[in-house]
Amino acid sequence: MAANNLEEQASPPIRQASFWKDTTLSTITAGFVAVTIGYTSSAAIIFQAAAASGASAAQISSWLWALGIGMGVTSFGLSLRYRMPLLTAWSTPGAAFLATSLPGIPLEEAIGAFLFSAFLITLCGITGLFERLMRYIPSAIAAAMLAGILLRFGLELFEVMESQWLVPLVMLAAWVAGRRLWPTLAVPGVLLTGLGLALFQGQINLQGIPLAPTTPVLMAPAFSLSTLIGIGIPLFVITMATQNLPGVAVLRAAGYQPNSSPLIGWTGGATLLLAPFGGFALNMAAISAAVCMGADAHADPRRRYTAGMAAGIFYIIMGIFGATVTGVFNALPGTLVISLAGIALFSTLAGGLASAFTESQHRDAAIVTFLLTGSGITLLGIGGPFWGLVAGLMTLKLTASKQGA
Repeated sequence: MAANNLEEQASPPIRQASFWKDTTLSTITAGFVAVTIGYTSSAAIIFQAAAASGASAAQISSWLWALGIGMGVTSFGLSLRYRMPLLTAWSTPGAAFLATSLPGIPLEEAIGAFLFSAFLITLCGITGLFERLMRYIPSAIAAAMLAGILLRFGLELFEVMESQWLVPLVMLAAWVAGRRLWPTLAVPGVLLTGLGLALFQGQINLQGIPLAPTTPVLMAPAFSLSTLIGIGIPLFVITMATQNLPGVAVLRAAGYQPNSSPLIGWTGGATLLLAPFGGFALNMAAISAAVCMGADAHADPRRRYTAGMAAGIFYIIMGIFGATVTGVFNALPGTLVISLAGIALFSTLAGGLASAFTESQHRDAAIVTFLLTGSGITLLGIGGPFWGLVAGLMTLKLTASKQGA
């Protein structure tokens, strides 16, 4: 991955012919898989968070509309502008926090807290504070954190075989065959194989799924000091520490070197616009974005930006048909989703591990970061990636001092 380092530069105008040449079946599939992972892994938490705020069914659908449109427009636009696979996502840890913290809080005050959090995120992007922080993170630590984030997806692929072995085993065999016969189409082949097997076994039931676009609902904000402090500030900290920080680190671990300040500023600004419709927090994606950064998306890292654009289009479609799409994803067997996620992230996980442990002077810090990040622990409401990063940087500082003594 380090060898594919793409230095930041002014984005050249995109010629239509070049864009269509860069778009391939593998980049489109990578975008679809990334969106599939994002929705199936945490859509239920969004429902819980919206319900905890006292939102009606129409308002919950509006939350999904706002988040889908926001992720779609920012993923498409940022990927196109910077020619990198820049995916955004909703804040899953933020949604989990809201699900447990919003009961008893009026919906209007919750919307006000969303706006306050978005303002703080935008401010971090505009002032360049976030970019200055990222300069202190070595590439080996970032790569170790990326590998730790993705570790559980690889492990779950094999853990699920203990109870349901056929689907993951057949999909894994399809991937091995694909890597041998048609490397650029290995993941699309895995997806088609899994869907075909699930249909053959009758595990996909699409009956009763609503077929109608979502109507956004404008929810006026109200501002309460206690809610701004108790909901807005924690949501800001959680989104920055557990989402934006790993998201940008994953980009750099994959060899992309964007100026992170505009990225954070755009996600914060988009949240400001969409918060009144239920878009509580948008941020840079980590896990789903990783699917679009590996060789399975495209052999040429300079063409993987079209995977981010494809994901943006799929996100917009899902936002418009939020209830329909959610029903479709819920109809997919969990085993298929777990297997697809694990296999799609193989190459990115392998690249992260290779980059993390290349330099001997960084290995102690990298292994601490990798294991703590991959442990899945949560301390003080903040997940393992943040603590893995902190522990890795501390280890690097202490071991560097010892080596210099």
